[in-house]
Amino acid sequence: MAEHQCVSFMLIKNGKILLERRSMSKEHDPGLVTIPGGHMEVGENQQDTLLREMEEELAVVPTKYRYLCTHLHKTTEWQKIHYYVIDAWQGTIEAHEAEEVFWHDLCEHHADIESDRMALDSFLAQNVLA
Repeated sequence: MAEHQCVSFMLIKNGKILLERRSMSKEHDPGLVTIPGGHMEVGENQQDTLLREMEEELAVVPTKYRYLCTHLHKTTEWQKIHYYVIDAWQGTIEAHEAEEVFWHDLCEHHADIESDRMALDSFLAQNVLA
């Protein structure tokens, strides 16, 4: 089975992370609580996908971001998810594709998929050691 390249974005603010509840009509992970993100399109690199998906899904543009890690996720397909930490952005967050978006305490693992929880662990480990 082929791996589909994806980019997820961890918006961090005041010790909280922005999570989404996916729509029940989504093909992948319907109804689950996840870190927002999306599939890379043909010809895109990770940064292109990050910028496009943040605008499409949340109506914001990242102004300060960094690569964090990459994990595999098995849903109806294999996804290779590249996680980015978004420390600053422009615009007002809106839920364009998810059922809802909400802020959640970083220290509580509320994400429903294992790769998201592993990315949160990576973020917490790097920021405790920093």
